[in-house]
Amino acid sequence: MWTAPLWVGIILFYFFHVLHLEDPYEEVISGPLWAPQQVEQSLFYFYAFAYAITCGLAVWEGGRLKHDGVWGLAPGRSRYRVAAHTLAPVIWAGWLVLVIPVVMRLVETRLLPTPQALTPLLAGMGLVIAWAVLGCALGQFTPRLISAPLAAVFVYYLISETGQAEPVWLRHVSGAPDTSLAFGEHYQPLTLVVPLLFTAAVAAAAAVWWMPASRAVRRSARAGAAVAAAVVMALCASTASGWGYGDGPVTAGHASATCAGTTPRVCIADAGGAEDRLNQVRGEIVRSLTTLRHAGVQVTVPTTVNDSLLTGRQKRKSTPEVWWLPLSQQAGKNGLGMVGVRYGVLLTAVQFPCAFPSSVQPGQSADWIVNHDAAMLWAATLIDAEGPYLSWRRGEYGGTFQNSREVLAKVRERAGDAAKLAPKQQSVWFHNEQQKACRLMRKATA
Repeated sequence: MWTAPLWVGIILFYFFHVLHLEDPYEEVISGPLWAPQQVEQSLFYFYAFAYAITCGLAVWEGGRLKHDGVWGLAPGRSRYRVAAHTLAPVIWAGWLVLVIPVVMRLVETRLLPTPQALTPLLAGMGLVIAWAVLGCALGQFTPRLISAPLAAVFVYYLISETGQAEPVWLRHVSGAPDTSLAFGEHYQPLTLVVPLLFTAAVAAAAAVWWMPASRAVRRSARAGAAVAAAVVMALCASTASGWGYGDGPVTAGHASATCAGTTPRVCIADAGGAEDRLNQVRGEIVRSLTTLRHAGVQVTVPTTVNDSLLTGRQKRKSTPEVWWLPLSQQAGKNGLGMVGVRYGVLLTAVQFPCAFPSSVQPGQSADWIVNHDAAMLWAATLIDAEGPYLSWRRGEYGGTFQNSREVLAKVRERAGDAAKLAPKQQSVWFHNEQQKACRLMRKATA
């Protein structure tokens, strides 16, 4: 209890200041809200503190057992029961360092915890027990006044620094998951079991030292436990060595969606921040497609338009039949609004008869960009999406052309001149501009 002001202060400071430094409260509650993701984010800053405080207090309690001569008393209870009783308050302290921020985050976002959302918390609580055992064992052999604070500091830096260490598998076995969750994702069991087994194996080997048996039996048990721990740790390291940076096994596609309409059928993520605007979003998509088709742009109406938020980190490419657009991201409170939805329709619906390179190589002509972008800007103007399109291209020009302002002015001039033509002439101009852009691109890349 006398350490409570320390770790409660840490929780409050990191939750209200550090946790909201990058994501202000207004942005957090505006969505998207996914319980596993929010739990993972709330635990990120507290793993190292929980393990460090647990280990330091466990060293102190283990040293107290030795100092008070408990192990030398008549064995009315087993050593394991005595250790468990002594470490219970320590473990509760470590658990609270993890539980309190999770509860605060769920209350803040008004999310209900799910079994999948609580799995990283349960894994962290299991690791707290392992660090308590290790700390208690260390307290048996070291002076607690010195080793308790040193152990806490050492464990804190051990956990926090392995998040930046090489080889990569160290990050995945530290007990502070190196992999963040995206919307609709869950951790695969292996992601959480590997670090738990890695530390628990060492803790189990240390606990064998308390075995009440003859000296010969204890020696054999300790040797066997050490070998078993080494094997388990090696297997965990080997398993995690195949994972990349922030790339522990996860599964995606668990978020639910609400759909409306047919051809296109528009589906938007529940709790993504824009689910209440589904009908408005579909109306903008239908209106944009209709406007483009009436203007002579050859567009294929998809059967389904899905919210790309539903795919997690693995973004799917759109096909003529199924589109994946950032509907929640754009239509949510933190997005561009309906103009962002129309902009997504523009980039997906307007196709050219050739494929363009993603970047201009040194020495290649970039004349085709003017014709390509003029055609796109004309189409964007039809559906009131020219704002985000010009903003995007302005940024791209800055990294490609030294005379980016002149190029942008030329693009706007050509698109503006086309808008002054009769409707049928505008359609002809658009297709001619597409063909010209393709010819110039083939000439430049030949």
